[in-house]
Amino acid sequence: MTWLNEPPRWQLHGDALEATTGEHTDFWRHTGYGFVRDNGHFYFRRASGPFVAEVVFGGDYEALYDQCGLMVRDGEEQWLKAGIERTEEGPHLSVVATRKVSDWSVAPAPEDLEHVALRIARDGNALRVEQRDAEGRWVLVRLAALELSEACEVGVMCCSPERGGFQARFSDFRLTPGPLDASGG
Repeated sequence: MTWLNEPPRWQLHGDALEATTGEHTDFWRHTGYGFVRDNGHFYFRRASGPFVAEVVFGGDYEALYDQCGLMVRDGEEQWLKAGIERTEEGPHLSVVATRKVSDWSVAPAPEDLEHVALRIARDGNALRVEQRDAEGRWVLVRLAALELSEACEVGVMCCSPERGGFQARFSDFRLTPGPLDASGG
């Protein structure tokens, strides 16, 4: 795996990654705020065709917009990020799909913010975002369409638009070729 915008501090422990964000990092394009940021931290590998990416993650969500989770990227104008993000009301499950401009959806966050399990499945131009609930079932969070190239970048991301020093933790990252099976597993 490799970094886009390597963070100032990070370390691997087996399959666990810890990263500390730099100052004012984010992935965002235009909508609502009028700015473009493409300096968030993204640790990825390339994947072709359909795939399923999964990770378990957590972070110290202290400042507004502290965030971490999964990302699928096909250049700076075509990407999706999904994870936990701190909003004015507290942490939320957040998904941003970007097609030259960003859109943003939020849902209630799970109770255990230290062990959030998320997956993104790609089949053609469809990206299915799911979260594992407390009973171990995968629950649909969002279905988004992006005009992706055959090969794109897939991995974990973390950002802290209002500060530096957000600490994110990731484990059990898996990238499996092929679509989800018919049962959603």
